Amino acid sequence: MVTVADQPLDKKSYKKLGARHKARRRAVDLLFEAEARDIDPAELIAERVTLALRDDAVAPVNPYTRVLVEGVADDLDRVDGTIESYLQDWALSRLPAVDRAILRVAVWELFHANDVPPVVAVDEAVELAKELSTDDSPSFINGVLGRVVEVAPQVRAAAAATRSTAAPTVSDDEA
Repeated sequence: MVTVADQPLDKKSYKKLGARHKARRRAVDLLFEAEARDIDPAELIAERVTLALRDDAVAPVNPYTRVLVEGVADDLDRVDGTIESYLQDWALSRLPAVDRAILRVAVWELFHANDVPPVVAVDEAVELAKELSTDDSPSFINGVLGRVVEVAPQVRAAAAATRSTAAPTVSDDEA
């Protein structure tokens, strides 16, 4: 799987942040749909990619949408556990499904998208909540993510350390 960390943004890419917003929105839509249909989000995104390749009338899946959906699917237990730990007197299952999807995308980005500043991940989540959810959702999501932002650097550092220790090394004999 390609990760966001493998795709650094250059100046031209920063001008296309509107495309990233659309990619996030589609990721939220797909995560919402996967939950409603009770299917694996990774299976749903693969289905949509295949459908877009076969049918010109179907919009192609933005690569960042795919990164987000597959990333959330791969790390769903930790993402949900993190969200749940920052809900005060609430259970994740009691939140509107669209809010769960928005929070999942944002938390995944906070933990794994090294090229996305935390303030951007939070702002995008709040904007998506304004577009897609209830009047109370933007402030609720902002509050939850405001607490997650505090631990995100440690999670990113731990993930980077895990990747570097898990990377295979080549001995002098193999080189």
